[in-house]
Amino acid sequence: MSRRKRLTLALAIALVVLLVVRLVEHPKKHRMAASPIPVRVARARYADIPITLRALGLVQAYRTVTIAPMITGPMIAVDFRQGTVVRRGALLARIDPRPYQAALAQALAKRAQDQALLAVALDTLKRYRMLIAHHYISAEIVAEQKATVAEDRAIVAQDNAQIESARTNLSYTRIIAPISGRTGILAVNAGNIVSPSTPGGIVTITTIQPIYVLFSLPQQDLSDVLHALHAHTLNVTAFAHHSGRRLVLAKGRLTVLDNIINQSTGTLTLKARFKNPSLALWPGAFVNVRLQVRTERHVVVVPSVAVRQGPEGAFVYVVRPSGPALASPRVKAHKQGLQVSDVPVSLGFSDQRLTVIRSGLAAGAQVVVVGGSRLHPGAQVRILPAQTGKSRTASHA
Repeated sequence: MSRRKRLTLALAIALVVLLVVRLVEHPKKHRMAASPIPVRVARARYADIPITLRALGLVQAYRTVTIAPMITGPMIAVDFRQGTVVRRGALLARIDPRPYQAALAQALAKRAQDQALLAVALDTLKRYRMLIAHHYISAEIVAEQKATVAEDRAIVAQDNAQIESARTNLSYTRIIAPISGRTGILAVNAGNIVSPSTPGGIVTITTIQPIYVLFSLPQQDLSDVLHALHAHTLNVTAFAHHSGRRLVLAKGRLTVLDNIINQSTGTLTLKARFKNPSLALWPGAFVNVRLQVRTERHVVVVPSVAVRQGPEGAFVYVVRPSGPALASPRVKAHKQGLQVSDVPVSLGFSDQRLTVIRSGLAAGAQVVVVGGSRLHPGAQVRILPAQTGKSRTASHA
């Protein structure tokens, strides 16, 4: 057989093989395209949904006082332990009192001297009044003596003020806690010279039981907050995320609503008060805040993952039988022909878990929660069995 005939025969065989492969694969692809798409579903249901507003909050001490000396002198003792709780009136530190004791003694001696001069001036004025009654002295001498008495009285009054100032300065040698709270780190050790200009003071005391949390909400939430404040007390929950779980730190109440909206951010600042019995909230820390403003009763809800956005707005994929309903309700749903349709819905409150459906969907409808990315209106679907607790845990791992 010539080379040309062999080449022609090989080409013919290749064309036959290619034709057979195409004929075999075409029905297979057709069957694959027609196979139902596996999905997981959930039912729309009625529920009471607490409407909550969430924000990031900053923990702030209920009161903060920086303890600074009021006088200058060497600090001879520190009478508290750093980081401990002190009560109002507790002795914190002492400054050498001797110079101020001496100043007080000097002021007392000066007053005694001026009081003696005043007593002499008063006695002289008394005698002058007796003499002028018999015309032994002139009225001018009596007037001058009255002025001397008034001057001596003013000097004694000035001495009293000096004594009060000296006593006040002497009291400042004992530094007393003005509030109850927890002390911070000691900034100045005993032996140092301290003064009112000492940077940062000696120590800071903060009251953390109770404690505040400051947070901001968008100005669009103002009407909900105001309406809730007029209706009842607003409860606030502070929580944190730990190891993938939400941990409640403390529960408190909204106490302050700022009187102005921040124009640069379009937010409103709020302040909540917490008793903080377990000291879970610490000044300067960031926490998540949840503010419950109301509860919507008996509304239709679906899992938030079921809601999708299209060119015309929000919609959900609803699973319906694709043919006539079977006579027996006991026949399993996956044996029926099922298809999906896109149903436009009007949304209400939504969070990561649930979304409120205002209109467009009735309770009991089956909506697609998993597998919706492959769907289109009219697509045939197959409902997968519900996940067990173990399988859900494995899927999240």
